[in-house]
Amino acid sequence: MGKWEFPPKATNQVAGKMEVPGVYLQTMNMTQINERLKTNDLIIIPVGSTECHGAAQPIGEDTFLVTRMAEQVAAATGCTIAMPIWYGSHPYNHLGMPGTVVVPEEVFLANLRAVIAGLWNMGFRKQIFLNGHGQEEVIPNALHQWAKKYQVPSVLISLHWETVIHQHLKDKAHGGPFETKFQHADEAECSYSLALFPEFCDMTKAEDNTGAGYLPAGDIKVGSLEFASHVDGGGEVYHNPIKGHEHVGLSGIELSVYPKGVIGRPTLASAEKAIPGLNDLLDYMVKLVGDIMTKFPAGTLPPTEQVTQRDPKEVEALLKGPLKGGKHIYTVAYPP
Repeated sequence: MGKWEFPPKATNQVAGKMEVPGVYLQTMNMTQINERLKTNDLIIIPVGSTECHGAAQPIGEDTFLVTRMAEQVAAATGCTIAMPIWYGSHPYNHLGMPGTVVVPEEVFLANLRAVIAGLWNMGFRKQIFLNGHGQEEVIPNALHQWAKKYQVPSVLISLHWETVIHQHLKDKAHGGPFETKFQHADEAECSYSLALFPEFCDMTKAEDNTGAGYLPAGDIKVGSLEFASHVDGGGEVYHNPIKGHEHVGLSGIELSVYPKGVIGRPTLASAEKAIPGLNDLLDYMVKLVGDIMTKFPAGTLPPTEQVTQRDPKEVEALLKGPLKGGKHIYTVAYPP
């Protein structure tokens, strides 16, 4: 489908687009935003983290992965990107690791709900939260909490890029391109980083590390069932019975068992290993955005009578918005 660039071409020596006018919402004025809403009212919100990724990879790796992905999708579809969520939710075993900023779940959820409300009130009522970190169980909670509270037409999606292209992230023994199993700051994640932002990676400093859990790590066969292991390394890459964030105690804390901030072998990473997966991922995202906008063109949302039982007149006022003869979203509830 799309002709994608890996690594992205630099503009004035900067490959990312955060300060390029008209790409990110925060670089636009209200005149530009209102014009954009007339043609495309879908926005991508990259959700990352600030987290230790070893000696060679940046602590913003999870965030840069999803911003660089979103930038190419926005260029291809005409949608908008919001500045990313830089600080994320983390499991228990990440606590205390230098380089990692752990946001409590209740704060993280409240922040996401506030973002949804503000963007909805602005007119971006189709929102894709592009997740780049192991918080795939948390983000959907924010979407549903917001929807339960406000009960207004909207399209809210949590999209975890790793889950979308899980086959591309597996090791060769399970049909993928990598020598080692997908884990954290490893061969696979580092390869995607090298394809998207090599300028932030210093591979002369890369260090390998093995951080095994307590249960058997080899393939498991029980009757007709077959799994790569009991516990997944994140992103539901292997569709193992227990997701990476669905346990406490099946592995030690990061400070003790992988103090380098790496589980795996980033020294084996290369951009070439990531490019087929990135091509499929970006093609899929363009397809998703296109299908949403075809079904619901700018200014159109799922039918009120099918998605809420709020009074239709109240919903109509909210959909009009506060400066067009209607009401702002916070008349329903505040805080979000």
